[in-house]
Amino acid sequence: MTAAQAERVSALLKAMADSVRLQLLSLVASHEGGEACVCDLTEAFELSQPTISHHLKVLHQSGLLERSKRGVWVYYKVQAEVLDSLGKLISSAGA
Repeated sequence: MTAAQAERVSALLKAMADSVRLQLLSLVASHEGGEACVCDLTEAFELSQPTISHHLKVLHQSGLLERSKRGVWVYYKVQAEVLDSLGKLISSAGA
């Protein structure tokens, strides 16, 4: 693993190093159509909508989620290729 790859993996792992964020990734990935609105996710947590939005923002900024705005709602979708790349980098580092 190169230094640049290690930096990228580190940033992704930092973004995922929170139980709420891991749950959000899982919920978005398993949601119908593979994408979810913030309004679909808040019920699963005893957290405010702004807190959920903050966690989603962290995941988006790290590249783990993509987002699109539709009217007043923002929809999130897991960047599967980023997760695949992360898994491959981690597994190749142990080889």
